[in-house]
Amino acid sequence: VQLQACGGGLVQAGGSLRLSCAASGSIFSINGMSWYRQAPGNERELVAGITSDGSTNYADSVKGRFTISRDNAKNTVYLQMNSLKPEDTAVYFCNIEARDAGSFHLLKSYWGQGTLVTVSS
Repeated sequence: VQLQACGGGLVQAGGSLRLSCAASGSIFSINGMSWYRQAPGNERELVAGITSDGSTNYADSVKGRFTISRDNAKNTVYLQMNSLKPEDTAVYFCNIEARDAGSFHLLKSYWGQGTLVTVSS
């Protein structure tokens, strides 16, 4: 299973970006899908998550500004980021919990390669 994230870039404060992360490979099923971020000198932190039935959770710092969604037919998770702030600058990573076709009894965690979001003031 591979994850390909894209959509990062440079944006001014107050602007918007939409990240996407597509999973490919021998996927049997996907449970939770999440976005994390890591700013320089900081630990990786959870930004938002969405379960297989569509329930969502957000970090307090992004509530009301970010929206996570998923397209199960495309095995893709999205993060719509609005009203961006300089403190949102970080590398954003997608993560999924999935079962692959070769070992569907095991739930594994997979990470994307990260996409850089830079918000200028």
